[in-house]
Amino acid sequence: MSEARRRARSALVAPPPPRPKDPLPPTGRAGRNLPAAIGVGVGLLVVVAGSLFVPYAFVALVIVACGAALWELARAVGQGGIRIPLLPLWVGTVGILVSAATAGPEAMLVAFTLTGGGVFVWRVLDGGGRAAVRDAAAGVFAAAYVPYLAGFAVLLLQQTYGVWLVVTFIVVTVSNDIGGYAAGIFFGKHPMAPSISPKKSWEGFAGSLILAAALGALLVGLLPVGAWWHGALLGVAVVGAATTGDLAESLLKRDLGLKDMGSLLPGHGGIMDRLDSLLISAPVCYVILSATTGQLAV
Repeated sequence: MSEARRRARSALVAPPPPRPKDPLPPTGRAGRNLPAAIGVGVGLLVVVAGSLFVPYAFVALVIVACGAALWELARAVGQGGIRIPLLPLWVGTVGILVSAATAGPEAMLVAFTLTGGGVFVWRVLDGGGRAAVRDAAAGVFAAAYVPYLAGFAVLLLQQTYGVWLVVTFIVVTVSNDIGGYAAGIFFGKHPMAPSISPKKSWEGFAGSLILAAALGALLVGLLPVGAWWHGALLGVAVVGAATTGDLAESLLKRDLGLKDMGSLLPGHGGIMDRLDSLLISAPVCYVILSATTGQLAV
């Protein structure tokens, strides 16, 4: 096999790790470029909101976001010598999310299982040994962490009141970040996990709980079914899940020596830096909102 063909094939298994960059000087009290972060955040919300009213546009948007997130994740873990097979993951992402949109949770699980098998076969055929098993296991984790968890948001959209349920999921999850950011800036004094994420504080956590519970109660209370306290419970559960997701990604980035997973979104970092809390919160919102509206299959 020629050197050019070998490099091309390797690029389909995993992209090269990111080049080290000098950190940008902080532009705000929390180290963010606040105007850029607000502008990008508003732009993303507009795109997502518009996609909810166009058949399958939301699914296509989630597929693109997951594909970019997998690319960033592969580049990040590549710094530790792990080669995630990207091509079968991208194909599997389409299968998982389209299955969720057209055939429900059982089909989504089948598509995930096939993706995991495809990742193992692809990596073993690319070269055996202990590294192949390690890389394939990392690929299966990536499939579970990104497209499979994202599939729960797609499942929500297919339900009765689907658009409102997805709006509730996004608003409550984003309010976790906003409440924590604002409370942490003005009142943060007691670090929550200084060895993992020094900027997270217990005061910020309290701010997240208050805002997420309040908005959850408001949004769920506007549904024809359910009660406001279901929304408050949703807010508390989302904050717990989102905080866990944030800390898990912070631990991964710290272990890899990265500040952000990427740089595609000015003021935010990478796609994965925005998706971490949403991905972990998606199944939580799916279970609670489906139970609230009487659509949870048991």
